[in-house]
Amino acid sequence: MPDLSDYDSPWKEALERYFPQALEFLFSLIHTEIDWEQGWEFLDKELQQVVRDAELGRRLVDKLVKVWRQDGSETWVLLHLEVQGSYEANFAERMFVYHYRLRDRYNLPVVTLAILADKRVSWRPAGYSNSLWGCRVSLDFPIVKLLDYESQLSELEQSSNPFSVIVVAHLQAQATDEDMEDRLKWKLKIVKGLYEQGYDREDILELFRFIDWVMTLPAALENQFDDELSAFEEEREMPYVTSVERRAALRTKQSSIIDALEVRFGAVPDEITDQVAQLHDAEQLQALFKDAILIESIDAFQKLLDENVSAR
Repeated sequence: MPDLSDYDSPWKEALERYFPQALEFLFSLIHTEIDWEQGWEFLDKELQQVVRDAELGRRLVDKLVKVWRQDGSETWVLLHLEVQGSYEANFAERMFVYHYRLRDRYNLPVVTLAILADKRVSWRPAGYSNSLWGCRVSLDFPIVKLLDYESQLSELEQSSNPFSVIVVAHLQAQATDEDMEDRLKWKLKIVKGLYEQGYDREDILELFRFIDWVMTLPAALENQFDDELSAFEEEREMPYVTSVERRAALRTKQSSIIDALEVRFGAVPDEITDQVAQLHDAEQLQALFKDAILIESIDAFQKLLDENVSAR
């Protein structure tokens, strides 16, 4: 069974919002080879076309991005994020298949990168090879293991790169999975750090959405978080994360549940959409999002949803 600490929706948003910063933070040498003044473009349709015929396991976050190198040539970057806590035997093969299919279909250089955000320290797939009778094919690809940053938390907290905040929030969400009191302390520390680091209002709100999603708290502790953050903002005269933004974060969680169901089962009945819209507990919505990813049928989800709505 996949690890239930799956944060694919906020990771997708983070990579789209902070793609240059992500490469600068995680793959600094590659970042320097790209001409960022030329811009970049996400190629979701192109990637979907390729992976539709090459499903080799459970995908979480894949982004295909068109960039330009310093010499003016066009290159495609396949950035794969794997958020799971167990060994996956065909992960490297999947990277190989995506790589050669993109290269074959579009006849462009493709760079494959992997961010491993799982909890298994020893799992570090960085290449694939296959040979028979002297014929050999292989692919080596750079990887980053987020667990390696655990020993650098103090440095990350001082970094001006917004992607460092995302990594810290992810690591602490994993580390506090069984200690909600400790998660509350870390969530407050990380969010307060956004103000102390001097991020502008837009970045604070964007980063807060990621933090709020992955560091979900029980209702009582969530209320405590709100009270302490409100007091902190009043003290600094920076009321950024208002009740409006909190409601927006909840709507994002609600939308992600419906999106997950649509991907798995097609059109979602209006009754389910309406019932999800009635739920406003962040922890409850997070649990339902995980259920939407794993549940066996839309009818089973409807039954589960009825139980959640009646329990309100």
